[in-house]
Amino acid sequence: MADVLDTAVPTGAPRRLLDVGTGTGLVVEALLGRFDDIIAIDNDPDMLAAAEDALRPQLPADAQLRLQEVTAEEFTPPAGWQAELVTICRAFHWLDQAAILIRLDAQVSPDGAVAIFGDNSFWTATSDWKAAIRTVIQDFLGEQRRAGERTFQHHNRPYSEIMHESPFSQVEEHTVPVNRTWTADSILGYLHSTSFAAPQLFGDRLGEFDSAVRATLAQYSDTDTFAEDNEFLIRIGRRERA
Repeated sequence: MADVLDTAVPTGAPRRLLDVGTGTGLVVEALLGRFDDIIAIDNDPDMLAAAEDALRPQLPADAQLRLQEVTAEEFTPPAGWQAELVTICRAFHWLDQAAILIRLDAQVSPDGAVAIFGDNSFWTATSDWKAAIRTVIQDFLGEQRRAGERTFQHHNRPYSEIMHESPFSQVEEHTVPVNRTWTADSILGYLHSTSFAAPQLFGDRLGEFDSAVRATLAQYSDTDTFAEDNEFLIRIGRRERA
């Protein structure tokens, strides 16, 4: 996936990356060494703190990284700063989508691109053990998928269609298969980073929830290994050339 994103924009220096909704910095981490001037934004200070701890020790000596606590709707880059690539991973559904794409028009270099992508959520059960974990979450938080303090609202329009109506109307799609092996610890770590199973949603029952997840997973593996077949769908939008 990093190779697809890397080759989406021209080579040469400087290469600037804007990562929107960076969370714990996983996209930036995958692209370290490929971009030398990086701004990563998120409105969750705890996520940004985790990103700082993960990314700063790995940052190449000649690269610059700025982490900013701000929403995409409010972010303004430094004067004269434009990104060669904007990445929005697992976050586009949170945004004012059409407005953000219009706003990004001034924040992306003339030959730059916007990449919107994500994989299938744990909430979309594609295996027995995932379905069981979803049931545990529903037992604690209710049948409807949570999105923080609200419930998740599905967006019916394909992202590529929204992009076609934006300044980044020339859209190409890539599908990248992903095969992962999880453990109970990594599954819980992932769940705690999501809006549908964030720790604060459970209040004083968080420990009880974690124990229930571990007990449920133990029914599906004697070795604490859980295989997942998934895929990332990457939509890369560019401006129409004159």
